[in-house]
Order: sequence, then C-alpha cells, then structure tokens
Amino acid sequence: MARVTGWIRRLLDKPGSVDLAPFQRIVAEAGELEAGLRDRTEIMPSDADRIGADRIGADRIGADRIGADRIGSAEFCAVVREAARRALGERPFDVQLAGMLAMLDGHVVQMATGEGKTLVGALTAAGFALRGRRVHVVSVNDYLARRDAEWMAPLYGALGLTVGWIAESSTPEERRAAYVSDVTYAAVSELGFDVLRDRMCTDPADLVVPAPQVAIVDEADSVLVDEARVPLVLAGSADQGVALPEMAALVRRLSRGYHYTIDEEGRNVFLTPKGTDTVEKALGVDLYADPGVVTQVNLALHAHALLTRDVDYIVRDGRVHLINASRGRVAMLQRWPDGLQAAVEAKEMLAASETGEILDSLTIQSLIRRYPEICGMTGTALAVADQLREFYDLRVAVIPPNKPCVRVDEPDRIFATAEDKEQALLEEIAERHATGRPVLVGTLDIAESERLAEALRAKGLDPVVLNAKNDAREAEVVARAGARGAITVSTQMAGRGTDIRLGGGRAEEREREVAALGGLYVIGTGRHESSRLDDQLRGRAGRQGDPGGSVFFVSGQDTLLTAYLADESLPATDADGVVRDRHAAYLISHAQRVAEGVNLEIHRNTWRYTRLLERQRGELMERRDKVLHGDTAARAMLAACPERYRELTEAVGADAVQRAARQIVLFHLDRCWTEHLGFLSDLREGIHLRALGRLNPLDEFNKESVPAYRAMLDEIERRSIETFEKADLTRDLDEQGLRRPSATWTYLVQDNPFGSEWDRILSRVAGALKRRKR
Repeated sequence: MARVTGWIRRLLDKPGSVDLAPFQRIVAEAGELEAGLRDRTEIMPSDADRIGADRIGADRIGADRIGADRIGSAEFCAVVREAARRALGERPFDVQLAGMLAMLDGHVVQMATGEGKTLVGALTAAGFALRGRRVHVVSVNDYLARRDAEWMAPLYGALGLTVGWIAESSTPEERRAAYVSDVTYAAVSELGFDVLRDRMCTDPADLVVPAPQVAIVDEADSVLVDEARVPLVLAGSADQGVALPEMAALVRRLSRGYHYTIDEEGRNVFLTPKGTDTVEKALGVDLYADPGVVTQVNLALHAHALLTRDVDYIVRDGRVHLINASRGRVAMLQRWPDGLQAAVEAKEMLAASETGEILDSLTIQSLIRRYPEICGMTGTALAVADQLREFYDLRVAVIPPNKPCVRVDEPDRIFATAEDKEQALLEEIAERHATGRPVLVGTLDIAESERLAEALRAKGLDPVVLNAKNDAREAEVVARAGARGAITVSTQMAGRGTDIRLGGGRAEEREREVAALGGLYVIGTGRHESSRLDDQLRGRAGRQGDPGGSVFFVSGQDTLLTAYLADESLPATDADGVVRDRHAAYLISHAQRVAEGVNLEIHRNTWRYTRLLERQRGELMERRDKVLHGDTAARAMLAACPERYRELTEAVGADAVQRAARQIVLFHLDRCWTEHLGFLSDLREGIHLRALGRLNPLDEFNKESVPAYRAMLDEIERRSIETFEKADLTRDLDEQGLRRPSATWTYLVQDNPFGSEWDRILSRVAGALKRRKR
C-alpha cells in the first residue's frame, strides 16, 4: 500500500513528493557496515578518497539508480558517519544520512529545527567534493559561514578535504585562498559581490571567483525565495547622496487625514487638496508643474508616513540600518533606492550616505542559477515547493524527524482589539512563567519587542530581549532560552543558527526538570505574512522529541488583517473579549494566503523583467571573458583599422598594442553596459504607464530592450575603434579618457516597498475603480 501511495505521489508530483525509499535503503545497508568500520584503526582519508574516486562516480546519483546493488553508496555513508563520529564526536542519525543523499541527488531537504542540518550540509559538501566538484556552501550571514566552516573543519580534514570561509572583511588574497579550498563557506551577498567585482577586472590575475560548480544553500527558502529578487549592486564614483532636509521638515508639519491619506494596504500615501495647497505655499511652486519637486515631496512623505523607526529600520551610529522582515535583524549592507534612502536619512536628520553610478547589478536568484548543481536545506521548504520548482527546477524532499515531534500546537487565540490581545498575552506569559516553564515570545518587530518587555518588567518579570538592536548577543541569548524560568522576547527566529536546549545547557538533570514542566513554550504575538515564519517560530520548541508547546495571539487590528482582509471583519467576540467563531481562523489563514500570493506575484514580476537582462548580461560577459583572456580585442582592431594597428606595432611593439587594445575594448564594454543598465532602469520605471493604453508593460519593455542591447554592441565597437585610432600608446590610457572609477563599493538594494511611481499611480486608479464598483 505504501508503495502504491508513493507511486501516486510521484505521478502527481505534489510538493514534497520526492521518494525517500531509495535513500533509506542505502542508509540501512550503511548501518550493517558500521560495526566493521568502528573496529578499524584507520579509515580516513584513504578510504574516503577511494570511495569518492571509484565508487561514487563522476555523475550525479540518480534516485532511480540508488538500490541494493549500490554498495559503494552504502559504504560512503558508513565512512562519513564514522568520520563524523571520530572527528566531531557526533554520529549522524539515519535521517541525516538520508538528507545527505537527497541533497547529493539535487534536492532541497526539509528538516525540522534541531535535526542537525549543519552536519548534513557538511556531509553533502564532502560527497560533492570527493566527486571532484568545487563546493560553495551558501549561508545567510558571515557569522554562520565562519562558525560552520570552523565547526566542520575536523570532519573535512578527516576526509582529506580542505575548507575555507569568506567574510565581509576578507582581503582579496584571503578570498582567493578560500575559493581554492575544496569547500568554501560564504554569505550569499559576499559570493555575489565577488562575482560583480570580477566582472570589472582588466587583468586575469586579479580574478577571485572560480567557475561555479555546486551550491549548497542553507536556509534555502529564505535565500532562494524571500531574498531572490534582492539586487546586489556594484557602484562607482561614489558621492554624498542628496539629502532633502527642507522636504523632511515640511512633511513633518503635515497631519494624516487632513493633509494626506494612506490607502487600505498601507503602501501608498496621497496628498489631499488641502495638503497640496499647503506644500505649494510653503515651497512657492506649482507642485504638479515640476515633476522633480513632486518626486522629492512624495519621497519625503513616504519616508515620514509609511516607514517607521524600530519597525522598518533602526538608527545606529549615526546611520539608518534596514531591518530584514523575515529575520528580525539588521539587513547588513542593504539600503533602499537612493532617493528613498536619502529621504529617510533626512527624516532622521542624519548626514546623507554616499551614492554613485551603478556599474553592474545581479539578483540573488540570478547568482544562484549560475551554478550547474544546486541543492539546499531548511526547516520550511514545503510551503514554497512550487516556487522552488518554478524558479530553480528544484524539488523538495521532506525528511522525517529522528524522534517524533510531540509538541502541542494550540489553536490561535483571537481578539477583537490589539489592547485586548496584549493584556491576554501578558497574563499568559506570567501564568506560564509562574510554573517555571521557559517561555519564548516571538514578536513581529523591534518596537513591539521593546514595548512588550517594558510591560513585563512593570509586572515584576525579567525578560531578555533579542532584536536587531542587540543581535551581537544572539547566540548567548538563544542558547539560554530553554532554561527554567527564562522569558525571552525576540523578533523573528529564522536562521538564528543556535539550538535551544531544554535546561539552557547540557546538564541532563536540568533538561529533565524543564521537560517535566512541559518544555519550551513558544508564543507568537501575531501571524506573519508568511506561514513559514510562523512555522519557524513554532519549530523552536519540540526539538529531537522534546516536549513543548506553541500558540499565537491574533487581533482584528493586526497589520496582516487590516492590509490583506480589508473588506471583511472578524466575527463578534464572546463576553470575555475572545473570538471563538471558527470562521475567524479561516479569515486569518485567508489573509496570510493573500499576503503570500502578493509576494509571489512580486517575485514573478521581478523575474519576468530580469530574465531578458540576465540573458543579455550572460552574452556580454562571454564576450568580455574572450577579450580578457585572449587576443580578441587585438584581432578586432586589426580587422577594423589595419593601418593604424601596424603603425602602433612598429612604434611600441606587438605586445603593447595587444594590451592596449584589450584595455580599450574592456573600458568601452563596461562603460556601455553601465549606460544600458541606466536606460533599462529608467525604462522600467515608466513602462507601467503603457498599461493605461491597454499595452502589456512586459512586452513593451522587452520590445525596447532588445534593440537597445544591439545598439549597445554597435556602440562598443564604434567607441573602441575611435579610441584606438586616436590613442597615444606612449602615454597612460587613463589620461586619455579611459579613467575608471577611483573607488567602487557594494551594497544590496531592498525593493522600494511602495513600488515605482507608476506602480503607485496604477494602484490608485485601480483602488478608485474598485470603490466605484461597490
């Protein structure tokens, strides 16, 4: 029966339908070999090398070819299990080996929190490396990249492999050394920045990143879905940004409801006629006769009315730091588009940060898709299985826990108002704390975490707060969250990278004591826009068969409901202020599905616009590589202007002419590409207006992008020939108009949370039509 069910599931190819049976058979066979390996004094690295070279083979393990006759694979599992036991003191569970095999087969594995994904990733990396592949383990931040590389280093050493890691502070020499290793750990942003910097190199010796082969993505749903559309940017000729202090001061005096209004979704803000009059009088202009002034006013108004300190960003060390909504911590190196960034800085009365011309950019999705082989791991892949298949052709393998999960997930407690919810929340925390049971409270933003902590202190309790303002203590705070009597108030728990052990440590007596109290109790102060974030919070309790519990408190005034359920309201409350009608739970789930649908459509739309650009970039970079590594440029100049070429060769020699031709073509190729990116950015900003004329904006974008690209190729050739004809090769080419940016810098651009200007116009038109239909 189980076999028939598995066949049907594979036929339908539903999310999580990867058949684990072949992997489980291999693991079972490996178990029979374990005792024999333990008796041997030396199994590494010679055995691992032999298995890697002779038994695993150079091609991918296909699920349909893993069977009882593949003794090599079973032997490999047995060897790496014994290597981990000896090198790390950790014997991988059967489910961890199954997860490793699923990843070696090119899948994303879903494994619950506490199941040991870090070790699974290392075993997988070792398997690919022993096949002769170069492996990049993609992490969400520098801290986890370094921690995991150092933690797993003994395992790699035991298997005869080398490991390195890259951080933001790594020098070019340190980066090259790390990339030479068999396995390299790095934050996804650092990998992207290295790729972008390499694209501007004019000497092959300066290149850092080797050709991509295998990417193992940790927190795969976060990296591949949540952050997929985030552009990584290389900028040059940095200048101070343009701050708008007078605009910030002006909008600060405006009143909501009188001078401006905010739409139901909280994504758009509009001046009222009275607001328009007030702004025009203050500035002495006809507002809508000057598009530049309108843009400045709108940016200042968006920063003032729609972006909230300690929710969307924090101010630290005189700078604005964005908050990553899916992780609840500072979004390192991220900024909004320059105009909005400057508006927020002006709002906070800070000096404007540097800005500059974008030399090149790359989305995280495009970065990962460079790798011929991709796999990953996370605790919550199933909810985005369709997106992983759509955007990366990846399937999800759901790995069962080593021990059954006994956590008790209670139904949501639903209230009409935020005030009623918070009062009940405080009472619940106090009641649980009185028994000694550890409580972990997950909040939606920094401001809420601090407000709740103050309210708890007012009741005589002593919570520990973990948010973006104090995330330096992250590992310490999370590790102690399971101690008896602990109250931990934290923003989003995803990707914290630290286990919460009952008792707050390794003492078995304390662990048993907390287990007897019911284990860790997780309380969510509201539903997130993504159900995955809810699941990640719940998953902090009940690790490895531990007891635990979870519950979410929700109110009809929560942002999720006001933004995505504007046309409906929750059923009436009972006498105690609690909503118990079953329809309320349905409405909350519906609002969450709407939010997830909106974010998916944004992802799809971004990818639609990016796809053509990536094809153009790929073609252009192939040309660039040929110029960089060979004599393509010299041959092109010889064919275009043979007399000038011979004249220069006689004057300075063939090698000097070839080097100069390379530098000239590379300069104009890079310069024209930068201009092309600027053109496409401007084109996309205004393309949505075509929809008002019943034209498809994407079709219109592609229709103009293709000829612009062809014209760019012609322009590269024209400028190169013109420069080559005039160049004096006895002088520095920099002095002859080929000067590159004196400095470059990298950052990530968080999407403008309010869309482009035309997105907002169309949203307003759609909203007006919707209201008229009512």
